[in-house]
Amino acid sequence: MLLENKNVLITGAGSGIGRIIAKKLAIEGANIIATDIDLEAAEETQKMITKTGRKAKSYEMNVTDEEQIKEVLQKSIREFNKIDILVNNAGISSMNKVVDLTEEEWDQNMDINAKGVFLCCKIIGKHMIDKGGNTKIINIASMAAKRGVPLLAHYAASKWAVRGFTHSLALEFAPYNINVNAVCPGYVKTKMQERELKWEADLKGKTVEEIKQNYIDDTPLGRLEVPEDVADVVIFLASKYSDYLTGQAINSTGGSEIH
Repeated sequence: MLLENKNVLITGAGSGIGRIIAKKLAIEGANIIATDIDLEAAEETQKMITKTGRKAKSYEMNVTDEEQIKEVLQKSIREFNKIDILVNNAGISSMNKVVDLTEEEWDQNMDINAKGVFLCCKIIGKHMIDKGGNTKIINIASMAAKRGVPLLAHYAASKWAVRGFTHSLALEFAPYNINVNAVCPGYVKTKMQERELKWEADLKGKTVEEIKQNYIDDTPLGRLEVPEDVADVVIFLASKYSDYLTGQAINSTGGSEIH
């Protein structure tokens, strides 16, 4: 039980990678605060966690709404006293050629993926400092935070922002013994990926199966990533075994980036 009695707040915990992170951290002994813009989805994650025997709460939270983040933090403090670990997982994607990209698409990706991380780190990070530090912040970035991706320029820009913010915040928070790191997943098999496969197939005039095979061919380990692969890296970064790591953006890609 690497995380016994640690209190973890996870954004975007209602589905996909966020839900699996919540489940696997709970198995390691953590209490979970599951937040999501979709309250019903967060409540389902809470039910899953309580079955493991760990304490869990769920709250509706839009990561672009500063006041709502503050409200959720106060509720969490009343229930759990303090937050030991923050996992900024909430994110979205869309796909388009830059010449066809709308301002709305750009703004939505930057707001949720980048500004959402900033606001949660700002508000919950201050709480961590006030409680004496010795805590962890883990930002879910992307392989797209380290390379260009056609049709995902706006998404990549938002994830490069997360990576740069992670490095900078790590320097600011180091004096308080707050570790700040990021995970950079690759081609993760989720509902979001199913949408992306369809979008990319339509934009490139190919089949979904052809695009999926392209993803696999780009991965030296020869399979799509699953949310559990991401969660395992999060467990490491949340545990005592990463106490001397900060400002890192760790790849979890099956080797895609070494091509």
